[in-house]
Amino acid sequence: MTDQRRRVDQILDDEFVGELGTVDMAELRRRRRMCDDVETELSYYRRLLHGRMDLLAFELRRRRGEDDRTLLEALPDILAGQEHGGGHSLRQIPVEAPDVPNLGRRGVDRALEDDFLTRLPSIADDELEEIQTSLADTERDVSAERRRVYEVCERVQAELTRRYREGLADPDDLLRQS
Repeated sequence: MTDQRRRVDQILDDEFVGELGTVDMAELRRRRRMCDDVETELSYYRRLLHGRMDLLAFELRRRRGEDDRTLLEALPDILAGQEHGGGHSLRQIPVEAPDVPNLGRRGVDRALEDDFLTRLPSIADDELEEIQTSLADTERDVSAERRRVYEVCERVQAELTRRYREGLADPDDLLRQS
């Protein structure tokens, strides 16, 4: 299972959880770590997308006259998450960006590399709304992928738990790995 596909594709492949009962403990732990890493990566992408969506939502409200602050004045509130209607996870995201292998461009890569924030004043309202819709679509895709990764992670964790509960694995092995 060490191929050149993206890690998320490896995790979401039926083979990843197909015969968990026959996988040795080291491989099972490796798969759980991979799931955790990819889930963190996807959470990070979601937060980046949410930040951009929050900035755009503020700019659209400002242009409609619903807020008279400049983007710079509102930035602390936007970044603190006080400018949106909720929906953000309370889960802590690591401050450092996860190490993401470069195996090609994905929708989230294209969405995050768009430089629309640098040209915000010159973008027409309808284009801003299109960008906002595109970001929201990308965020929905990333969220759906994250949910699927989480479900796989739960299956791997359940197998690990079963082995410990049934005495098929030695908990002291965890201490020896540290």
